[in-house]
Amino acid sequence: MILTINVALLLAIIVILRWRRPVEPRTRADQTFGIIVILILGLVLAPTDVGQGILHGVQQLLHGITQIKL
Repeated sequence: MILTINVALLLAIIVILRWRRPVEPRTRADQTFGIIVILILGLVLAPTDVGQGILHGVQQLLHGITQIKL
């Protein structure tokens, strides 16, 4: 039996668990760890179909926002 781990899924779980923590003063090391995990997750997801879909959705959202006339 071979066990495989999806790195993107593991990083996404870490990010979700960190977001659910109660707000409390954090150390600089804790903030740095969070930033590194989120950056690595972005780099892992970017070339995948899911990452490209997210990018396309964000682009459409931003395009719609810029078309709003006040």
